[in-house]
Amino acid sequence: MCGICGQIFFDKRPVAPENIQAMMASMKHRGPDDEGMLVDGSVGLGHIRLSIIDLSMAGHQPMFSEGGRYCLTHNGEVYNYKELRKQLEHKYRFRSRTDTEVILYSFIEWGPACLDKFNGMFAFVVFDTKTRILFAARDRFGVKPFYYYVDDRQFVFASEQQALLPVIGGIRPNDKAVFEYLVYNRTDQGDDTFFDKIYKLPKGSYATIEDGTLRIRKWYVLEEHLDRPFQSSDEFYEAFRKSIELRLRSDVPVGVCLSGGLDSSSIVSVLLKEFNKSDVNTFSAVYGKGLKADESAFIDEYRFQLRNMYFIRPTADSLMQDLDAFIQCHGEPVATLGPYAQFKVMQLACEHVKVTLDGQGADEELAGYHYFFGAFYKELLQAGRLFQAVREMKAYFENFRSVMAFKYLGLYMAPSFLKSFLAKQSHNFTTDEFYGSLREHSDIKEDLYNPKTLNQSLLQHFHHKLEHLLKWEDHNSMWFSLESRVPFLDFNIVEGSLSLPRDQIISNATTKVILRKAMQGILPEKIRLRQDKIGFATPWETWFRTDQFKVFVQGLIHSATFRSHGYLNPEKCATAFDLHIKGKIDIAKEIWKWIHLKLWLQKFFQH
Repeated sequence: MCGICGQIFFDKRPVAPENIQAMMASMKHRGPDDEGMLVDGSVGLGHIRLSIIDLSMAGHQPMFSEGGRYCLTHNGEVYNYKELRKQLEHKYRFRSRTDTEVILYSFIEWGPACLDKFNGMFAFVVFDTKTRILFAARDRFGVKPFYYYVDDRQFVFASEQQALLPVIGGIRPNDKAVFEYLVYNRTDQGDDTFFDKIYKLPKGSYATIEDGTLRIRKWYVLEEHLDRPFQSSDEFYEAFRKSIELRLRSDVPVGVCLSGGLDSSSIVSVLLKEFNKSDVNTFSAVYGKGLKADESAFIDEYRFQLRNMYFIRPTADSLMQDLDAFIQCHGEPVATLGPYAQFKVMQLACEHVKVTLDGQGADEELAGYHYFFGAFYKELLQAGRLFQAVREMKAYFENFRSVMAFKYLGLYMAPSFLKSFLAKQSHNFTTDEFYGSLREHSDIKEDLYNPKTLNQSLLQHFHHKLEHLLKWEDHNSMWFSLESRVPFLDFNIVEGSLSLPRDQIISNATTKVILRKAMQGILPEKIRLRQDKIGFATPWETWFRTDQFKVFVQGLIHSATFRSHGYLNPEKCATAFDLHIKGKIDIAKEIWKWIHLKLWLQKFFQH
């Protein structure tokens, strides 16, 4: 797990070493253990290393093949590197125990086809010093980031978007991304970013640069691999166990981010049952029993099984103190404050381990959010299964005492014009001019609000929602020099889960059916049978009513720059904030978006 960066000039002018050094310096938190650089005429590569496997200098990067023709800079982990190495040892002489060297010789041996053999998370670049061709690739699901800028004279890339700024300069905010953030509460819907002209290499894709031409190709299409559903909960469990076993490969301590939810708790319980890891370190955010977002009652189920449980308590005070670091860490506006809880958990974890396991991905695979019930009911109704639909709706209301799923059903069944109106949740606070100029240019996928089946809804959200969660996790963990691994995103689990019939995903108003069955007798029943969904959350509605945030937000709304940006209407924001302070409404999500957008503009654009 590291940071990578580089620059290539198409007109053959030499790369200035200080450009590579500037990008490396801006990401040093990603790799405090070592660093290296290659400058070869018009090509420059940089690497900052977080040592996880083979801590010796044999893992130094950029790494050269024997003979020096090929050069690799790599971020991430390929967990099945031991098995791949056995296939290559007859032909290549290995000088380290790293997965990096296995990636290098896998590429030399198989070319782009090597990507299909990798089980892991990765973003890497291989430079062929003979042909002068640059090859870049990103993992199947976009766990590891890869940002780039390209114009008619250069290609520049880095693991973090803000690392590109010192080299390219002259970048403006991407108004379309700001629009989707403010109006739809969404980010990362396409390949662009909040920085105009800075893009992401799409997940499951690779790129080549040859003779000044950038070509991007898709090497992995999830839909082409959804023909092998798990045949039983036992089969699911075995795939899950193997995934965790692979992600325990490390030469440094491994811990778990334990929220108390079904997903992270399942990881802990498998570690206890299968690997006797009662000494595993766990890290949790708590707020005080009985308070919203606190999951202490579920985390406490492990009090007598785990010896090393650590806790941190985020507060309004800590958020105020951390605002600058949090905004620098993420580089782009974040649409919710949940990542701040994870930020604090990572801050705690870095004092004890260098690798964490996290439950990310299970919600998108196995319907962990209430809107999936809406898609489920729509599928049943359109299939003429009225009795089953009514039975499921009745069970839902009895379980949750909520009408949230029915609201989503209404949205999914509504005509297009009404669907479009309802989806624009936050237009009330944008200026009319900004809204009018961007409303026809959004990349928000209409099919997100028009799923035909539960499985289609899962697939849509896997494509269009998961990536921003992975981006937040990467930035949070790497800010504290941690490698975060996600067992639920082993491609075998993803493909098997997204191929399942609907009754193995939702049944009797219960989600994640196959996971709950698989964990019977392993996971504490209080957790296995819980129905609520919290995750890494914060009591932000309360925080934003404290005196310090009242003064801070009012000052922000009434500042000259808040108005001059032209994105938000200060009068509407001020009126709504006053109602929030009085407890008459809860607009914590909107308030946070105002805060983050304003401070992001201030930090990266000085206005």
